[in-house]
Amino acid sequence: MKKKTMKRMAMAMAFGTLTLSAYADKTFTLESPGGVLKTTVTVGEQLTYDITCGDRQVLAASPVSMTLDNGQTWGVNARLSGSKRRSVDETVASPFYRAAELTDRYNELSLRFKGDYAVEFRAYDDGIAYRFVNKAKKPFKVVNEQADFRFTSDVTAYAPYVRDFDEKHPEAQFGNSFENVYAVDRLSKLDKRRYIFLPIVVEAAEGVKVCITETHLENYPGLYLSTAKGENTLSGLFAPYPKKMEQGGHNNLQMIVKERENYIAQVDGERTFPWRVAVVTTRDEQLAASNLSYLLAAPSRVDDISWIKPGKVAWEWWNNWNLEGVDFETGVNNDTYKAYIDFAAANGIEYVILDEGWAVNLKADLMQVVKEIDLKELVDYAAQRNVGIILWAGYYAFDRDMENVCRHYAEMGVKGFKVDFMDRDDQLMTDFNYRAAAMCAKYKLVLDLHGTHKPAGLNRTYPNVLNFEGVNGLEQLKWSSTSLDQVKYDVLIPFLRQVSGPMDYTQGAMRNAVKGNYYPCNSEPMSQGTRCRQLALYTVFESPLNMLCDAPSNYTREPECTKYIAEIPTVWDESKVLAAKMGEYIITARRKGDTWYIGGITDWNAREITIDLSFLSDGNYKIEQFRDGANAHRKGTDYRKETVSLPADKRITVSMKPGGGYAAKIYR
Repeated sequence: MKKKTMKRMAMAMAFGTLTLSAYADKTFTLESPGGVLKTTVTVGEQLTYDITCGDRQVLAASPVSMTLDNGQTWGVNARLSGSKRRSVDETVASPFYRAAELTDRYNELSLRFKGDYAVEFRAYDDGIAYRFVNKAKKPFKVVNEQADFRFTSDVTAYAPYVRDFDEKHPEAQFGNSFENVYAVDRLSKLDKRRYIFLPIVVEAAEGVKVCITETHLENYPGLYLSTAKGENTLSGLFAPYPKKMEQGGHNNLQMIVKERENYIAQVDGERTFPWRVAVVTTRDEQLAASNLSYLLAAPSRVDDISWIKPGKVAWEWWNNWNLEGVDFETGVNNDTYKAYIDFAAANGIEYVILDEGWAVNLKADLMQVVKEIDLKELVDYAAQRNVGIILWAGYYAFDRDMENVCRHYAEMGVKGFKVDFMDRDDQLMTDFNYRAAAMCAKYKLVLDLHGTHKPAGLNRTYPNVLNFEGVNGLEQLKWSSTSLDQVKYDVLIPFLRQVSGPMDYTQGAMRNAVKGNYYPCNSEPMSQGTRCRQLALYTVFESPLNMLCDAPSNYTREPECTKYIAEIPTVWDESKVLAAKMGEYIITARRKGDTWYIGGITDWNAREITIDLSFLSDGNYKIEQFRDGANAHRKGTDYRKETVSLPADKRITVSMKPGGGYAAKIYR
């Protein structure tokens, strides 16, 4: 009896050893190609990863998992079945972007697990990213995903809250326009009740910033972050799948979610999930120049892109259809739009947009055009003058009749759509963005997605999607109180929102208010900061489809500024961030062909910054520059235009008044 008991105990101990061995922690280390960054991935009771930058730990071990409706939880007690590594160093084409081509250089670790899934990690010299991969063909639902970012201390974050918050209905935050300024505070001080949309920046260690974002956001809900867990953690939240929706919202052009399911996504079979991205940099110039959102996106699905034409747009909505010196009443009518077309043609501007008002209101039917508009006549009139017409469309009106609308207006000669008021990023809505992009590509139409989330890679997969809103842009100055500090916001977004891709910010104001002089005005709006700041934004901000927001009458009075704006490119062969400090200033250089453009902006502090242009090839250069006038701190429209020679040492000093800017064209 004693021998049998001892034998059973020995067998139990052996079985216990085997069980522990099966789940013993396994660690993998992945370094970036230059050895700058490192992540340690641990497979055990919980799948975790961390991030170190040199000798500084910037992210503590952070758990990741995905819970399915079949009882599986990927990443918990994960059973490893294999691993694979590879290194990539290649050049990828990047049309309609900040550079004609990009270097895609990373090391990758792929971990395969029993249960038909994998987790892929990539290490770049400016960031670490991971994603889940489903290998199973059988459909299932994702109940939730854990995406935690655990920091080593109570660090400072630059967090864009969802703007509207109802304490009684916190889940209502999943319906929002992705527009807000940044709350800047330590994690422990941020509002635990409020959702944060991406991108967000965290000062994670001495001299190290981390920008958290996501990309390849296809047919899956977008990631929000919350500080509700405490413990220096930003934890992921996702909009549950819509269960019941009703037509409503702005002019009956939206689908409002009334009930949601108890899961976040439906999965039909094999697929990859979005990349969770931590851009990690030690210099603010690097942060503003990161290309990870684009590089991690799916390659282009549009074979022929020769028809895609980026450019600038004469836009009527911001300036309230205001024209002077004409003999007709301006508004949504053919005479007004012909005047905008004539202005565009005279200045080489590629497009005119017909914003909200051309289709019959409250019908959500884009085939019903108001009686004041003869759309075919306008399209033909514009075509004769080498100007394209873009049509604004409410989301639901576009979605309910998408192919018919695209076919009909493409045959008429319309060049694209600006689709607005999606105001969600649950799975149904992110799927809509891809469907809209594909349908527009089918009919050779460009697309501007307004009222939507950050780009998240869609502009690489469908290059005909030229721009995205999801930014607290210049339109806010039509109605925002004097407490809005747009100047401060402008020197933050190159390091935050723009990291994820281009922005439909809609710059170009000719009324320019210095500090204390701004007031909201819907019919004759103004910008905050100087005239040169508005000119500089065409270089600092990225917008392949870029608005001229002000009225043709105002531009006609300002021929020097109008010529500069009209001629500046909207896509580039090369880009460099020359000097930058997040929240204070940025100076960016961009090249098209043999010509360089420089744009610089500052906060409400005057600055003098010397920049090194030694990257220019040898030769004699001229600099056509717009700089803040001597009294630009008192009158925002004051500027000085001059043409000077580039000094022999190729160094110039950029001077900017409070809220000011600097814009220049450098050519031989």
